Amino acid sequence: MSLIKRESNLPTWSNFFGDFLNRDWYDWSNQHYSLTNTTLPSVNIKETEDEFFVEMAAPGMAKDDFKIELENNLLTIFSEKRSEKEVNEKERISRREFSYQSFSRSFVLPAIVENEKIAAKYENGILSINIPKKEEAKPKPTRQIMVS
Repeated sequence: MSLIKRESNLPTWSNFFGDFLNRDWYDWSNQHYSLTNTTLPSVNIKETEDEFFVEMAAPGMAKDDFKIELENNLLTIFSEKRSEKEVNEKERISRREFSYQSFSRSFVLPAIVENEKIAAKYENGILSINIPKKEEAKPKPTRQIMVS
């Protein structure tokens, strides 16, 4: 029984060049994937007159898997999730693959946000963060000025 599958009879370092040359360098749609097949969650950022709204797609997580920090004007979202399966003592393990996911995304917030009123919730696989604007940053209604 062979444990290692070899593509060719060339030395191992040649696989590095094969991987390098076979990669699709023009396909920028894979820019969020690492070489270990992990991803960074996709983010939508919306702006209204009153607030910024951040949505992060993170299905399969729980609200306790997230840690959100605000330091100065840098909003950082961390997540770490480990999955360990129970093993029966009578079973003999010949292969076990660990499941570990983590990511970190950071965003610089403008000075016009109300840092103390930022709120977050996790629902249906979406992490939602509301970032309200300060009152002085909100647009004022048009005002007519009389000429004397």
